[in-house]
Amino acid sequence: MDVTFITDPLVTSAGSVRPALLLARAFRKEGHNVTITSTQFAEQLVEVLSSEGITIKKAGSGYSLRYSFPTLGAWAKCLLWLREADRSFESDFVANTSSCIISECHVYYAQGPMTRTLSDIMLRKHSLYSYVYHVLKKPAVFREKELIRRFRESARGFVANSRFCASMYEEWGIPVDGIINPPMDCSFFKSSTASPTRDYVLTTIGVYGKEGSANVIRMVADAGVKIKIFGNILTIPASLTNHPNIDILGRATDLELVDLYSNALFTLFAFAHEPFGYIPVESMACGTPVLTYRRQGPCETVVQKQTGWLVDSDKDLRNLAVAIWKDGYAETVNNACVKRASEFDITRISSKWLKLAKSTVVDQRH
Repeated sequence: MDVTFITDPLVTSAGSVRPALLLARAFRKEGHNVTITSTQFAEQLVEVLSSEGITIKKAGSGYSLRYSFPTLGAWAKCLLWLREADRSFESDFVANTSSCIISECHVYYAQGPMTRTLSDIMLRKHSLYSYVYHVLKKPAVFREKELIRRFRESARGFVANSRFCASMYEEWGIPVDGIINPPMDCSFFKSSTASPTRDYVLTTIGVYGKEGSANVIRMVADAGVKIKIFGNILTIPASLTNHPNIDILGRATDLELVDLYSNALFTLFAFAHEPFGYIPVESMACGTPVLTYRRQGPCETVVQKQTGWLVDSDKDLRNLAVAIWKDGYAETVNNACVKRASEFDITRISSKWLKLAKSTVVDQRH
């Protein structure tokens, strides 16, 4: 079977491109011919994917507003220029996972409206950026609705990555045909030690502050909890850099991240917006529970009081973080985390996609 995955700019293996990358590799291991199409590629990723027998195909100009934020730039470009969809099926099965390439496909994989992400992030900010977005929000939402309708019209099926994600599209009147959670590689994300230190709490802020609130992290650290922050150092406010209970690590490789998850007492995920959320699932795969909010994607993956804790406010999150830091939790939680994360393993998720692809090929032949 010939399979094509269309992705956002492929300059990283994280974020919105990860599902397509993991699925492409899984399909290739099953012996299928796999092509990845995108507007931008990092040379290192091209070399790795090509060595695995995956074909790379470039679409469009590849221009991005800023290389550091390629997905946002490509999305903004697509929003400004709502061109017609590509009309050719060159593969037996085409899955479009991109927010910036309108292409006729068998399945469009919806990972969340960008304007909803920006709105939730800007609620935490008091800056010129927030004001500018407030001014532009209404026309941006209007244009994105039109863009999503184009994606819907160009696809035979429309699949969301979580129930929460599906609800955002349905609020816009976009029919959703199904839900398939993003995959992760549990053969890689697993505990790296039999004797974890459990002497710190792990967290991140993420690009644009999407994955973490500096104010909440500071509240927890002020209460005496030792915290390690990983991620883009440029997004970490100066108010955290000299805190005695905060260790800022900067960017971490995937191998380093596995060790960080494995030795943490728990992972604090004080996100602003998250349709699904890889961080909670990665943490659980390494045997470490998650403290986060009872909303959006993370409340679909973290099981209350079994693989972590779900709260309704920043204050509750701070208070519970302190309580867990002081009192700990039962060892059974760690095993429950690993078991829960296995439900999102690539072996399980790819079987759902393979079944979908095969049914598509059968329908075409009849």
